[in-house]
Amino acid sequence: MRGAAGERLAADYYRKKGYQVIGTGYRSRFGEIDLIVKNRKYIVFAEVKLRASDTWVRPGAYVDERKQRRILTTARLWLEQNETELQPRFDVVEILTDPDGKHSKISVLENAFGDDA
Repeated sequence: MRGAAGERLAADYYRKKGYQVIGTGYRSRFGEIDLIVKNRKYIVFAEVKLRASDTWVRPGAYVDERKQRRILTTARLWLEQNETELQPRFDVVEILTDPDGKHSKISVLENAFGDDA
């Protein structure tokens, strides 16, 4: 199970929570946003991290300050091109899966970072 499968799991998670998926794999010269979803209040830019184990470090720890800046810059570009009244939010979706990919645990860190990154 790799990135695209993890993004599908994350999209399904958000759908079940009442969000609408409006974009996946949005790329700019600054970086990529794995998943863009919205509900009545938020436009969420989500970074998806899939790992087989969190023995040493949680998957979200891989979203370091440099990665956060790239996501923020890419999100600003998306927002310039797509007008919205919704409040931006930056989530990190951690997915832990067993080796065969049949069982997954999803944890979402809402509002994981923002403009102070």
